[in-house]
Amino acid sequence: MKREEILDGLRRSPKVDVCIIGGGINGISVFRELALQGLNVLLVEKHDYCSGASSALSRMVHGGLRYLENGEFKLVQESLVERDRLLRNAPHYVAPLPTTVPVFDIFSGLGNGIVRFLGLSRRPSRRGAVAIKAGLSIYDFLTRKRALMPRHQFRGRRTTLAKWPALNPDIKSSATYFDAWVSHPERLGIELLQDGLLAEPGAMALNYAELRRMENGRYCVEDRIGGASVAVEPALIINATGGWIDVANRTLFSQEARPAPLIGGTKGSHLIIDNAELRDALADHMIYYENEDGRICILFPYLGKVLVGSTDIRVDDPETVRCEAEERDYILQSLAFVLPDITIRSEQIVFRFAGVRPLPASTDSFTGRIPRDHFCTVLEPSEGGPPVLCMIGGKWTTFRSFGELAADQALEKLGRRRRVATTDRPIGGGRAFPANRSVWLAQAASGKGLSAGRMAELFGRYGTDAEAIAGFIAAGRDTALPHAGYSTRELQLLIRDEAVEHLDDLLLRRTTLAVSGELSLDMTDAVLDLLAQEKCWTQGRRAGERDRFLTLLNERHGVDEDMLSARNEPRSTECDTTAKSG
Repeated sequence: MKREEILDGLRRSPKVDVCIIGGGINGISVFRELALQGLNVLLVEKHDYCSGASSALSRMVHGGLRYLENGEFKLVQESLVERDRLLRNAPHYVAPLPTTVPVFDIFSGLGNGIVRFLGLSRRPSRRGAVAIKAGLSIYDFLTRKRALMPRHQFRGRRTTLAKWPALNPDIKSSATYFDAWVSHPERLGIELLQDGLLAEPGAMALNYAELRRMENGRYCVEDRIGGASVAVEPALIINATGGWIDVANRTLFSQEARPAPLIGGTKGSHLIIDNAELRDALADHMIYYENEDGRICILFPYLGKVLVGSTDIRVDDPETVRCEAEERDYILQSLAFVLPDITIRSEQIVFRFAGVRPLPASTDSFTGRIPRDHFCTVLEPSEGGPPVLCMIGGKWTTFRSFGELAADQALEKLGRRRRVATTDRPIGGGRAFPANRSVWLAQAASGKGLSAGRMAELFGRYGTDAEAIAGFIAAGRDTALPHAGYSTRELQLLIRDEAVEHLDDLLLRRTTLAVSGELSLDMTDAVLDLLAQEKCWTQGRRAGERDRFLTLLNERHGVDEDMLSARNEPRSTECDTTAKSG
């Protein structure tokens, strides 16, 4: 359903079983779970889907090796199970990632790790070979029954430097184990959303909309695009806003009935760096290392560039977080420590991003000690009205199990029963995933009349959904865009089918153009023209949208107009993405 159809439907029938506020990965996960159980569920997101913390993750899908020090064995085990499920259910976006830990000491951190495990210390410390060996042995033990990936291995100093000669020569050894990474996290969120919408005719979702409590104690949905306000009567509300949970609760309860704070998030910032020497030095591994202060950092190849992070800083306002200059400098200093002979120039930082980890409220002075687990809290309004189920904590890797937990509690509250499980349910373009990609690509390209190269690009972005997208591209006149990997028909389909309302929806989340550092000013303007045409915008509206996007890109992601202009290339007169003639 389109936006106006959803609003008209609510005007005719305002009653819904569940209203979820928050369209991040956890909110979308519980939306999909409940839609699959046949509930009339409405999802409302204040901004765009997966535009908050769900777009600012480290792009890792992992068990959380360092959480073992906090004694969070249950979380690590659950995370490893969910990691392996994502490898099976979303193989188009989630893939194994060999991870190497440089080791600078033998016994360092062992004693402090024990007292931290016992809750007697909050102080971070460097981890030596013995502590790392113990953690990786537990990792292997927890995955022994599935054994999807190799067990860990240690290398001596000489063997390590032979494979990674750019590493700090002070290392004593290294350890390599396997986790996973996700290439298109925001797209995976969109596919989860589409799965839910297809599963239940009564399921509805709106981005750029808010649920608000009215003076009479009832609720309404306010549309931030068209300005309409529509009454809604949910039997249950799920607050899945992550770092915004306390902010959202202030709009759901009267001032006298507002609950105590539930969230105390921390900020993590990352850089995307375009440096061929750095990328080659990684040898296709993630380097999972400790800075000199004991803070865990990561760097790994990402979409042809290198992702480096992260920080862990308390924040009060999740709405305004960005990677500050001192965080950038800290990340670069950590990089200089682990790879001392590689120099990063400022212009090689092609994108930066920051997000808020939705951690439970805590007074702990050491942020790394705050639990990373998830749970749900049900708030019963004293003034009447529907109960509010708050999803507290969580990490990206465990979105499915967290959504399942919240859905089961919601079903119990409503007196409904689960009828479908999602443990082995493929997601979006992970359905019918081919064992032999080459054969699938050749058949799909031939059937749709696209070149093999174009079909491979689409498959890399959409998995098996690429076949339907290729069919749409081949069904009409396609034209080239300044970025050779995209064409007008592909982006038209995203605009029409994926609730695109602003330019950043398309360039930051439905595609990876911005985060990969491949977005030019020419491409920005070409996509804006296409969006303005699809939305029937006036020239004034188009100009305002351009200013809005360039300001956001500069302030939040460190990319200014001069950087975009420097990426412009002469526009090709031919388009390899068009259907073959004859």
